[in-house]
Amino acid sequence: MPNQITLPQGIQTILDEVYRQASVTSVLTSPPSQLRPTQNVHEFCYPQMTVGGLGDYDRASGYTANSGVQLDWKTVEADYDRGTKIMVDEMDNQETFDLAFGQAANILMRDHVAPEGDAFTFAKICGLTGITDNTDSIENGAQFLEAILTATTEMDEMEVPEEQRYLFTTSTLLKSVKALDTTKSREALDGFAAIQKVPRGRFYTAIDLLNGRDGDEIAGGWRPSQGGYRKTADTDIVAGKDYYTKSGETYTKVTSPAKASLGDYYELVGVAKPINFLIVHKPALIKFDRHIAGPTVIGPDMNPDADASIVKYRKYGLVDGYENKRAGIYMSHK
Repeated sequence: MPNQITLPQGIQTILDEVYRQASVTSVLTSPPSQLRPTQNVHEFCYPQMTVGGLGDYDRASGYTANSGVQLDWKTVEADYDRGTKIMVDEMDNQETFDLAFGQAANILMRDHVAPEGDAFTFAKICGLTGITDNTDSIENGAQFLEAILTATTEMDEMEVPEEQRYLFTTSTLLKSVKALDTTKSREALDGFAAIQKVPRGRFYTAIDLLNGRDGDEIAGGWRPSQGGYRKTADTDIVAGKDYYTKSGETYTKVTSPAKASLGDYYELVGVAKPINFLIVHKPALIKFDRHIAGPTVIGPDMNPDADASIVKYRKYGLVDGYENKRAGIYMSHK
């Protein structure tokens, strides 16, 4: 996308910037020792261990022998490879009193890298199979409090350790439960390693990463997922569910679905839904940055292609969850 730089009418000492919060998911980043690279650069592996239980002790023969320790190495592929290059002509930079380039790296990290990283992390967590997916309505602080208590109770019953549980939620819901100002509400919020307020725009169950190269994706970044159509696997009509027929590239909603026509029906899946809250037991998650390049600043003297300064940045890694620890993730969405 070409630069659009407006020259100032006079010397401007304060840069007009949008407000952005830094990354809220950095607390979930896994230690490097948790994963190992494989011979394939795009793959990682992590250990998953099971240990056999107790058996009867016999005074004559001694201990029973069970399956013992089983350690399997699970292989996962990197699922995040994003980057950008910002180039500002040297004269554009001078004519804006160094503002055009002077703040570029900071704005890139704050306005794009951190928000996109958060949005991607939340969407990947929500897409994991086997996690608790609650859709109960939450309209006020009392309902939010009950939802938190339900979630923590379920995690307790599933023996998820209380340590390292993180609560992610919107500022609106967090303030609504704090406004109750009761012993019950205070105790419910005290049981987390940290409570992270998430900006509404980053908190969706699914997102689409924009390629930044063409069409309506030229600006790059991400947006809440618009979903996609796939052939339904239903064997009978599900009440309240929408079905679609396809003609060319056009999908039309079926007004009166019929069981006999299910073989021709499609469903709209993967549409983003706003998240109410997310509780994550950190050891249940794999969040790893294999490679981060930048932000790197290259001056015009080192640019062989133009008299322009460059800021470049790239991040390569993955977000995934341990298959035997899905009880450590509880999601509530609209």
